[in-house]
Amino acid sequence: MKKMTIAEAAEYFGVSKEAIHNRIRRGSLECIVENGIKYVAVASAKTVSPEANPETDRYTRYIEQENERLREKVGVLEKETTRLRDQREQMLVDERIKIEQIYKERDAQLRSVLHVVATKFLSHASPDEVVEEAINADVIENEGEWISLKAFLKLKRIKEKEKKKIKNRFEAARRKDERLSVRGEKIFLNPSRFDYSDLL
Repeated sequence: MKKMTIAEAAEYFGVSKEAIHNRIRRGSLECIVENGIKYVAVASAKTVSPEANPETDRYTRYIEQENERLREKVGVLEKETTRLRDQREQMLVDERIKIEQIYKERDAQLRSVLHVVATKFLSHASPDEVVEEAINADVIENEGEWISLKAFLKLKRIKEKEKKKIKNRFEAARRKDERLSVRGEKIFLNPSRFDYSDLL
C-alpha cells in the first residue's frame, strides 16, 4: 500500500488539498497518521470512482461561489445598514436644529411683545392698546427686539404731520446706517440696542 502526503494526493487526483481533506472526513479516502503527519493510502484512493471526482469538484466550486455571493450580499447589507443609521442620525440632528430655531423665534417675538408692553405701560397707555400694539407689531426673528419703523413711530407717539419727514430721513439712511435692518421694503429698528434720536 503506497502512502501519499495530502499535497501529493491532491496532485495525484487533480484536486485541491481542501478537497482531499473533505474526502478524508467523508471516509471516501483512507487516512494514515504517522508522527503527526497525515498520509493518504493510494490503494484505497484508487477505489474511488474517477467519475465521482468532477461531480465533487463541481459541488465544491458551487459551495465556494455561494459563499462568495453571500459574503458580497452581507457586505452590501452592512453598507446599507450604516447608510440608514447615518441618515437617521442626520434627520434627528436636523429636527433638533429646527426645534431650536422655532424656540429662538418665539423667544424673539416674546421679547418684542414684552418690550412693547413695557414701553406702553411706561407711557400710561391702556391695557387694550398695549395688547393690540404687541400683536400688530412687525417683528423679525433672532437678534433681539427688532420692530418695524411703523411700529416704532407708533410707540414714540409721533404726530401724523411729523411722520412723513421722519420716514424720509430713515429712507435716506436705510442703505448706509448699520442700526437699520432692511427686509424687503420694510425698515426695522432695534430700540433696545440703538439710539435713533438723530433721525427723529
